[in-house]
Amino acid sequence: MAATRNVLITGGSAGIGRACVQRFARAGDHVWFTYHSGRDRAAGLVAELADTCRHPARAFEFRQGEWPDHERLVAELPGPVDVLVNNAAVGSKTVEHYVPGAGHTQDAAFLQINAVGPLWLSEQLVPGMRARGGGTIVNVASVGGGVAQFPGFRIADGMSKAALAYLTRHMAAELVHDRVDVVAVCPGAVETPMFEASTLAGLTPARRSDLESALPRGRLIQPEEIAELVWWLAGPGAGLLHGAVIDASMGLGVRPGLLGGLAETAGADR
Repeated sequence: MAATRNVLITGGSAGIGRACVQRFARAGDHVWFTYHSGRDRAAGLVAELADTCRHPARAFEFRQGEWPDHERLVAELPGPVDVLVNNAAVGSKTVEHYVPGAGHTQDAAFLQINAVGPLWLSEQLVPGMRARGGGTIVNVASVGGGVAQFPGFRIADGMSKAALAYLTRHMAAELVHDRVDVVAVCPGAVETPMFEASTLAGLTPARRSDLESALPRGRLIQPEEIAELVWWLAGPGAGLLHGAVIDASMGLGVRPGLLGGLAETAGADR
């Protein structure tokens, strides 16, 4: 039986993060996850997993990109972290809940939350991984910014995902002789509350049908599909992918033009 790992997943109360929490917990790992405003969702997920998994999950409130919260979170964790999944992020609509008001202030929030936050958390946890002789960091970026460009989407959002892809490559280069693996996953159009709020909610049924039909395979990606990939990347068979920035968009990254003018109505790519 594989050794039980301690897994920290940021932004774990909804969407891709929630699916990742469920996947790692089902595998028998100790799973700790963070949430920002989804306290009730987080509590419901903890209760759900308590009935079905070997180890109870734990949820921690966390304001990513705010240094005092980073210090508090790391101090509160029950033990060392073997796997870090940097998933928490804001999108083109959810950023408004964090930072109401002017666009330039929201632009700064994209970079602070989506890029600086994962940088800080990784730097906090990597020394412990190195000292224990191993660990894995999986950064969840996006096809927009991490792989390709989509005119009509928020520029700062794409910039923050490009920065996360760079962080992956840079940290992987620094850790190339250590047993700490660093990879990034760049999902495409995933059926999550973030993508719903940013892109789908503003579309008429006909427009939504057109958008989905234009996507690769004519459908949205499911969060569980990305979670399965993240889980595998955190396992022993993925070491050859150290430093890889993986296009997990089902082909949208190599044919971004499939969205065409529909991108003008879309607010995020995640």
